[in-house]
Amino acid sequence: MIDFNAIKQILAESRTIAVIGAKDKPSQPVDMVGRYLIEAGYNVIPVHPKRQNVWGLTTYPSITEVEEPVDIVDLFRASQHCPDHAREVLTLKHPPRIFWMQTGISSPESEAILADTPTRVVSNECLMVVHRRLLT
Repeated sequence: MIDFNAIKQILAESRTIAVIGAKDKPSQPVDMVGRYLIEAGYNVIPVHPKRQNVWGLTTYPSITEVEEPVDIVDLFRASQHCPDHAREVLTLKHPPRIFWMQTGISSPESEAILADTPTRVVSNECLMVVHRRLLT
């Protein structure tokens, strides 16, 4: 069960969101959510192994190559890839406050990997929809 009061506080306090699977292809959910987060004032860091300059921003091939602390890791990857990203999160110097799997994405294995860390796990929820509901 998601503690939406805690999520609201984290969203209000967070500044940097890494979007894994970032693409600036119009009509794709990741593009709509990424642009929304930018307009909402977040420092959005696109992460994609092959794409460059998503949304006109420096795009990193892996979350492990992002040098600044990230508050939220927002995943637009198929569920089977999420455990690998959860393991990457474990290697970060500053753990994110939330490991967020978008609508349709869930991974009990990722939840287990991050269970004993300070990183909360949210699955099968759209970050944009939750942000609109809680903060606008």
